[in-house]
Amino acid sequence: MLKSFFQEEKIEAGCDEAGRGCLAGAVYAASVIFPKDYKNDLLNDSKQLSEKQRYKLREEIERDAIAWAVGVVNEKEIDKINILRASFLAMHRAIDKLKIKPEYLIIDGNKFTPYHDVPYSTIVKGDGKYLSIAAASILAKTYRDDYMNLLHKEYPNYDWINNKGYPTKKHRDAIAKYGITPYHRLSYNLLGDGQLELFPNE
Repeated sequence: MLKSFFQEEKIEAGCDEAGRGCLAGAVYAASVIFPKDYKNDLLNDSKQLSEKQRYKLREEIERDAIAWAVGVVNEKEIDKINILRASFLAMHRAIDKLKIKPEYLIIDGNKFTPYHDVPYSTIVKGDGKYLSIAAASILAKTYRDDYMNLLHKEYPNYDWINNKGYPTKKHRDAIAKYGITPYHRLSYNLLGDGQLELFPNE
């Protein structure tokens, strides 16, 4: 089972993001605060869970957490400030929305932009080590998946219902054939071959 807390003196929130490596769509992040005695044997890194498990756990997280929130940074902002800064900004936006203010943050990964004066620790593969980070990874992933499923209805040619904006062959072939959408990240190498012809049919 994952650890409940990194430290026990202060109110601790776990943070993680989803969608950093995608060619299209916003990056999502979440922040979660659990009760001090919280246990959940099923919680794990979202990448280790099936889609059905993630959505079931999302219900449990939202029910059991003292506070939780999701933050979003769209593709235009990503292009403007770069994806790393956008990931941290999405986390900041999630923390901003928490109904209880955390006194300590644990962040998945090895870098973070400080959030005001709140102390923090970065933890590599933290989503497989701490319950609150795992929970944040599940919320970020499932809410981003919901969002990409909606975008798929608008632009079905790119197979976002399946690839969620990640650089699959089908996604890149669709970009080559149909061009880009307003949701594509223009700062990315969208075709994967160093050549980006934005509007191939014009």
